[in-house]
Amino acid sequence: MRYEKPATAKEAAGLLAKEKGAAFLLGGGTDLLVKLKMGMVEPDLVVDVKHIAKANEIQTTAKGFSIGAAVPSARLTEHKALQKAWPGVVEAANLIGSDQIQGRCTLAGNLCNASPAADSVPAMIAAGAKAVIVGAKKRRTVPVEKVATGPGQTCLGSDELIESITLPKPGPRTGDAYLRFIPRTEMDIAVVGVAVCVTLERGRVKTARVALGAVAPTAILVPAAARALVGTSLDDEALEKLARACSAACNPIDDKRGTVEYRTRLAGVLAKRAAKIAFARAGGKS
Repeated sequence: MRYEKPATAKEAAGLLAKEKGAAFLLGGGTDLLVKLKMGMVEPDLVVDVKHIAKANEIQTTAKGFSIGAAVPSARLTEHKALQKAWPGVVEAANLIGSDQIQGRCTLAGNLCNASPAADSVPAMIAAGAKAVIVGAKKRRTVPVEKVATGPGQTCLGSDELIESITLPKPGPRTGDAYLRFIPRTEMDIAVVGVAVCVTLERGRVKTARVALGAVAPTAILVPAAARALVGTSLDDEALEKLARACSAACNPIDDKRGTVEYRTRLAGVLAKRAAKIAFARAGGKS
């Protein structure tokens, strides 16, 4: 196994492009190291992105925030401007693993691991986040909801890596929230996860985004659920329409942690709760 620590994303992409064997990226390592120890993967090349300066930065710009691919979740909580702008995203990221894992795990890694139950992904989708992807020959920006293409699969080419995750600057009276259900109180994978982001105007929802996790092969954006909220002040009828739209969008699996029927119903229940939190954070009054 060869280990490389490039100084730029372009250099990292070049290493990936030249490697003919199995190449893996090392960011936080909370997924890769586990797979290595379990014998699930046998890399010919490991490319450590932690030495890329931009990958370790949280930048605040006029357009919003840029979160480097190697920035651990623990640092998101410490960033006051990010916490204020996107509390739902930060809260979702802080649900990944234990305190020890928080010191290493990253938004980009959680996204690229492509688990349908990844906690940070629905929250990023609801917030309108995008992934900045660098390849050996080109750079592209992709909405987060289009990165994962199936369980453990992404749209990234063999020579590509995520350099950063961008979050837009939220407009006035915007609020977001993420909720999940797990069988235990801590350290478990979401049976269902729901993220909601709303922007208000004159006490009513002007725009909305609703995303679901753990109910389909990938986290999904649910436009019909968003439409159920637009133009309302989150009355009971709107919340019921939201719940029905979320349940209708579900295509979950049956396993020991939850049946299809249970996950489908739970998606609607959590959506109503998350919408109320997002609405309150946007300054709405029920």
